[in-house]
Amino acid sequence: MATNPDKLQPIIVKKVKKGGHGAHGGAWKIAYADFVTAMMAFFLLMWLLGSTSEGDKKGLADFFASPMKVALQGGSGAGQSSSVINGGGTDLTRTTGQNARADAADVVQKKMVIEAVKAEIARQDAKKMQSLSQKISAAITSNPKLAEFSSQIRLDATPDGLQIQIVDDQRRPMFDSGSAVVKPYMRDILREIGAVLAEVDNKVSLDGHTDRTPYGSGERGYSNWELSADRANASRRELLAAGLPEDHVGRVVGLAASNLLDPADPTGATNRRISIIVLTKEAEERLVGFGRTAAGPVPVAQQAKP
Repeated sequence: MATNPDKLQPIIVKKVKKGGHGAHGGAWKIAYADFVTAMMAFFLLMWLLGSTSEGDKKGLADFFASPMKVALQGGSGAGQSSSVINGGGTDLTRTTGQNARADAADVVQKKMVIEAVKAEIARQDAKKMQSLSQKISAAITSNPKLAEFSSQIRLDATPDGLQIQIVDDQRRPMFDSGSAVVKPYMRDILREIGAVLAEVDNKVSLDGHTDRTPYGSGERGYSNWELSADRANASRRELLAAGLPEDHVGRVVGLAASNLLDPADPTGATNRRISIIVLTKEAEERLVGFGRTAAGPVPVAQQAKP
């Protein structure tokens, strides 16, 4: 069938719809928010740096340069300078916390040094006491007159020092009964010991002891207390005559029968004795500090007041 050329053909218009830049979406908003947050953080940092003192800045720099050293040993750190918030340390009343921590470390270090010095002094004292004991033993045994009395001389190491005890013997008493006059052989022993003690710089303590036999005039008069003190003092004079310096005598005490050597036999001869203690340095310090207060010695008249 033939086509009429005069007939109009329909015109078809094709419209292409283009997207509105879908690749962008809302991502720019997130990027902008991150940028604003970063700018705020930057300005806050600049404000903090501007308002922080030079001391705090140096403390922060030192901390981050060697944090373990500051944390463990103290020193110049974040708490070195005063600020609104106190620095670290154990003393919250201080504004310089690192100094407080350093002070605590100094105290510990000083205590360690003191303990080390005391230990060394104790070691030297123990060595000196051992040498002194051997010298006294040798002096007694080498003297024919004194060798026969060696059984009455006892040497013992005690926490306070070397204890030299001269004990009585029923056959060879050091003093007559009820008397403080030194027997000749006792004088020889004391002077031999005094000559050896004169060579050391330690102080000595002398204690007089009796047995439990009551003294004739009774406890309210001249008693074993006075007798033991007089015997200790008589022994002191013999030691001084042998060359012991006066200032080396730290104490002279009469103990009567309060410290029996043989409690099983209260009236036995061995309880009657003179004890000479060569004091260690620590015992000397305790002896010197005895009866003192922080303000010094308290007079007897004040001690008696209620």
